[in-house]
Amino acid sequence: MPRSRLIAALIALAALVATALAPLMPAAEAAVPAYDVRGSVNQLAVTGATPGQALELVDDAGTVTVTGTVDAQGSLLWRELEPGDYTVRVAADPGTVSGPATVTDAADPAPPQSFYDGQSLRKGFQYVTTRDGTTLSVNVAWPGFVTTGGPYPTVVEYSGYDPSNPANTTMAQLYNNLGFVYVGVNIRGTGCSGGSFLSFEPIQGLDGYDVIETIAAQPWVKDHAVGMVGISYPGISQLYVAQTQPPHLAAIAPLSVIDDTYKSTLYPGGILNTGFAVPWATERAEQAAPYGQGWEQGRVDAGDTVCEANQQLRLQNPDPLQLIEDNPFYVPALHDPVAPRLFADRITAPTFIAGAWQDEQTGGHFPELLDDLGSSHLYATMVNGAHIEALGSMGVFRQYADFLDLYVARRKPPLFPGSQQTRAELVAPILAESLTGVGGLTLPPGLDYTGLTYEQALAAYEAQDPVRILFEEGAAPGTPAGAPVPRFEATFSSWPIPTATATSWFLTPKGALSSAAPTVGRKQTTPRSYRARPGALPATSYDGPSDGLWQARPTYDWRPIPKGTGLAWISGPLKSTKVAVGTGSVDLWVRTSAPDSDLEVTLSEVRPNGREVYVQSGWLRASHRALDATETTPIRPAHTDLAADARPMPKGSFRRLRVELFPFAHAFRAGSRIRITVDAPGNARPLWAFDTLSRGEKVEIATDRVRRSKLVLALVPGVSVPATAPGCVLRGQPCRDYRP
Repeated sequence: MPRSRLIAALIALAALVATALAPLMPAAEAAVPAYDVRGSVNQLAVTGATPGQALELVDDAGTVTVTGTVDAQGSLLWRELEPGDYTVRVAADPGTVSGPATVTDAADPAPPQSFYDGQSLRKGFQYVTTRDGTTLSVNVAWPGFVTTGGPYPTVVEYSGYDPSNPANTTMAQLYNNLGFVYVGVNIRGTGCSGGSFLSFEPIQGLDGYDVIETIAAQPWVKDHAVGMVGISYPGISQLYVAQTQPPHLAAIAPLSVIDDTYKSTLYPGGILNTGFAVPWATERAEQAAPYGQGWEQGRVDAGDTVCEANQQLRLQNPDPLQLIEDNPFYVPALHDPVAPRLFADRITAPTFIAGAWQDEQTGGHFPELLDDLGSSHLYATMVNGAHIEALGSMGVFRQYADFLDLYVARRKPPLFPGSQQTRAELVAPILAESLTGVGGLTLPPGLDYTGLTYEQALAAYEAQDPVRILFEEGAAPGTPAGAPVPRFEATFSSWPIPTATATSWFLTPKGALSSAAPTVGRKQTTPRSYRARPGALPATSYDGPSDGLWQARPTYDWRPIPKGTGLAWISGPLKSTKVAVGTGSVDLWVRTSAPDSDLEVTLSEVRPNGREVYVQSGWLRASHRALDATETTPIRPAHTDLAADARPMPKGSFRRLRVELFPFAHAFRAGSRIRITVDAPGNARPLWAFDTLSRGEKVEIATDRVRRSKLVLALVPGVSVPATAPGCVLRGQPCRDYRP
């Protein structure tokens, strides 16, 4: 046999032998990557990888489910994953693969009690570990009277601001002076907390569960039960935590919150709020960047290696502005989880909630979640005014402090040591002055608990009507003009007010509001019209800093609508006083010269002295006019805001547009007149401005027998109203000279 043929035969034989023995031989070991992989709740994080490297996420079936590129900090995070075991491999070298990491699900059971009992917290700055191993920065502030190990009543503030920053002592001092240990906790991806940040994503609620249970397990916490406190962001965060139902959550007290991120603040009426909502989202993104709040750097420089490591995933934060821009319509998968009204029934802890109708930040739409809340101990207080009213109003504070004492501290409201006043009575005037600039105030009378046991005090509190409406804040007798004190109040058994009656005023062809329905036919009337020119007025009625609005007499720039750029309808002088409490509906038959148009409707009171007082506003993009039949009522048009329901305005035809007036409470006295104005968005609210598509199109409004445009308000009987109207001092309600 020639040598070449022999060599070829031997090579073939060797190949056959190798093939036969392959199943019996150990496989070559895969290369172990240098990066770390950690599973989380519907998330998986990679740290310590090579920047720019392409990685593949592989499920337990060996399928590549998603890919990604490592960021400049060597990190990568995947969200919204199905639960299961995953590995991560280098795309260019599939043999370099990590060990398995487990992704859990939000619906999985919470960790055992031993997980929480095993963590020890003390006074000062430290970290809490959550179920996925993420550490959240925490600062524990004990009251000055603390001399032993407790136990002490404890409250938690949880947000993406800087509650765990040891240098931020404002809220700690407030609750310490009320007799509580205060624990400030930064949401994941903010401050010195680990993880990646996205506003109100589900994992933040689960983190909150772990925070509550860990703090409650501490030996210095009274009854091993804690409450949650906070206004605005830390108020809203309470709702997300409470829906997870931590067993040791004693109560929540959310102030100045929202009921629906999309519908109430971000896209009211389907129109993007660029005055407050977009800047707020921008600021949250900036502060969640690595070292974005500033105070983190000081801690790292001082040797805090945990805070340093916790900055690693910050470049994996989704861009909130891109999410907003990409989703101008309501997307259930995206927006349902950030609509507290949709999970409010799962909030069962005792709840105290308060806010202002004219809130220049969150918007004042929050009462629409009240009837959805699952708590059997719900107390709600609503008042005219600004964002800070829920905390700074003297009409709110006593009930708020009593709630914390009764449900969290489980004690009768105590006297301040060495004083015959309660802690609330001493703290409230100082707080109100610091927030509003008005000094010398005293807390209005409340329940007298003298001689009562704790159980009797709690029973007295629970015997009150749960819904309180405070009227004419800023005009209380014996107080400086604009002081955060209500003039009178009314209480009710529930929300919406059960005795409220939907009452209509019809728009007439000549600009009147009439209780009688129109009788003239469409051929006998000419629709009134205007040109939608949003630039005809300033974008907002106040564009200074928010805390300027909280002062007693802020300077508003609320202007009359220029001729030709809007329309108004006004009633005759009222023969009797009308008290409206709830949402309102302005039903308009509209025709436009463009396929779409943005409408802003403002409700006001015109007094006999010629002064016009702002009450409330509502907004609607005409293409978003489709109604949700399951939620719409005569006084509340609820729009779907779905892309599938959007329709352009038909050329040459009228369509009914129902504009929702945000909730409010106002007394229209006998002799006053009710007025509505309709124009393009702008100049109705402090800070709020809109990305309007209106560009001068003609807008016509019909008011005939067939096309019945009308105003519908919820009138409530039996409210005792002071005979004389206040001056132009109402908080959150600017005045101007009436111009027909």
